[in-house]
Amino acid sequence: MSAGITVDLGSATPPYEQIRSQISSLVAMGELAAGSRLPTVRSLAADLGIAAGTVARAYKELDAAGIVESRRRGGTVVTGRAQLPTHGAADPALAPATPAGGRAPAEVLAAVDRYIELGRSAGLADEVLLDLLRGRLRKA
Repeated sequence: MSAGITVDLGSATPPYEQIRSQISSLVAMGELAAGSRLPTVRSLAADLGIAAGTVARAYKELDAAGIVESRRRGGTVVTGRAQLPTHGAADPALAPATPAGGRAPAEVLAAVDRYIELGRSAGLADEVLLDLLRGRLRKA
């Protein structure tokens, strides 16, 4: 699993937020299904070469959003309970990523793929594509 998670220490986005966002995206795309176990905090931190507290904070925020559940002695698992955020949520960045137990609808994933394809063909960097999307989401 850690092979799918990367941290760019040169990014303006804090490492814990990069981890939280990537795991949330993996859940939204259906690549991490309900019941999937995440690596331990120490294991993922060692794989990424970062402090365990950074991974712990990402897991804590995912837990608070209902995307994962940390179980004593049972590890951290994807819940499948996440629901779409309601309009005007207090902190949309912490809002759950997917409908209950599911993945994003196929047409949404297709639209995202098309967005990426168009952006890259226009020569835009991934960070610019993300900034554009975030800006539009804030306006909506």
